[in-house]
Amino acid sequence: MGFVDEERKHHKVYPPPEQVFTWTQMCDIRDVKVVILGQDPYHGPNQAHGLCFSVQRPVPPPPSLENIFKELSTDIDGFVHPGHGDLSGWARQGVLLLNAVLTVRVHQANSHKERGWEQFTDAVVSWLNQNLTGLVFLLWGSYAQKKGSAIDRKRHHVLQTAHPSPLSVYRGFFGC
Repeated sequence: MGFVDEERKHHKVYPPPEQVFTWTQMCDIRDVKVVILGQDPYHGPNQAHGLCFSVQRPVPPPPSLENIFKELSTDIDGFVHPGHGDLSGWARQGVLLLNAVLTVRVHQANSHKERGWEQFTDAVVSWLNQNLTGLVFLLWGSYAQKKGSAIDRKRHHVLQTAHPSPLSVYRGFFGC
């Protein structure tokens, strides 16, 4: 994408170029079992690495991911907080951690919104919808729910709730 190349000439952009497509390297797309849709990458230093909601070690889990871990600990007997925020293990097991927008300018959430990424990631979601069956789509928040509106509910399981952000977590994410 020419836009991102231009942005990188003048601004710090996350994730680093070699990590934008990390989500494609964790497992074969035909082996995906669960899809978690995010909005855009974390925009702070050393956070985004191409998997939505995930951060590489030793970066501590951001608040949204901490809330995901809290919910898992109430839902799954014996769940233990991993002590880090790297979700690469989930991705290798078939959890597609896909942001709708794959890059962001430092400290500017949504700065690369409506620059072409959405069409690309819509095509990925469409391919999954049409070519696989029995996927579980986790759509957290109105943005992900809108993006997932075309998913065939007869072919796939769609679970929708509030976003795990501290700003909305008590509107339905906890207890989902």
